[in-house]
Amino acid sequence: MINRINFTKNCSPMSQNQGYSKLFKTMCSFALLLGVFTSGCKKETAKEATNLLPKSNMSSSFAASSATGLAPINLRTANDFTILTETGITTTGVTSILGDIGTSPIGSTALTGFGLIMANDNQSSHTPIVTGNVYGPDYAVPTPSKMTTAIGDMETAFTTANGITDPSPLVEMYAGDISGQTLAPGLYKWSTGVLVTNAGVTLRGGPNDIWVFQIAQDLVVNNSAIITLAGGAQAKNVFWIVSGQATLGTYTDFSGIVLSKTLVSLNTGAKVTGKLFAQTAVTMIANTVKPQ
Repeated sequence: MINRINFTKNCSPMSQNQGYSKLFKTMCSFALLLGVFTSGCKKETAKEATNLLPKSNMSSSFAASSATGLAPINLRTANDFTILTETGITTTGVTSILGDIGTSPIGSTALTGFGLIMANDNQSSHTPIVTGNVYGPDYAVPTPSKMTTAIGDMETAFTTANGITDPSPLVEMYAGDISGQTLAPGLYKWSTGVLVTNAGVTLRGGPNDIWVFQIAQDLVVNNSAIITLAGGAQAKNVFWIVSGQATLGTYTDFSGIVLSKTLVSLNTGAKVTGKLFAQTAVTMIANTVKPQ
């Protein structure tokens, strides 16, 4: 009652209508501003939520590795070979190799267990267990030159890969025992050897990600161990740089390119998806080797 008396006293009918009109306009303006503000907040929230979602074809390890700046090791003409050595390749049992193999400077007599058949042009040989050609430095020209160049490129690739310092390497991870671990793409360096037990190891990343493992001593992969590639990772982008020797145990399932300063030894039934480069020899016992 008091409010009505004061309102009647201070406002005419015209001013009362104007007051309601102004109040209505103010409330409408406020409601409009509130709607715009709320809509903007929702959009920003949605945008932020979208940014938190994983991108298609991109895992967290893939995203992390994109900043590493690593490039595949340039093998040059050595990349023409699946297995390339300086002191020979020997095999026993039922072996299967996809791609060319060769040795130099030691002669082709150091290619044993293959039952080689010389090609008509004497530039290469072949065998039922190799889907490709076999080369030695004592074959007809231009093979000797071809082999000298390939061996030189293999040695250069080893030296280059072993000397990478940028990006900064992950040093002495897991004290050299990477068994059961999941490793993101990147550069890894050990002053010791590296061990993979039958627990295996997983390399998780995208199809263009690179792993470079600089190993100052031996690489030992125990019996039945599996190198698992996850998230689209590819064997052709995994480089094991071994200053000692690389030993793959019985029935291991190995992935990657081995650049070894000395011996690469494959025990019975070991399978390799990748390539083998040794500055001494490669020894095989009923193995399967194929590049990706």
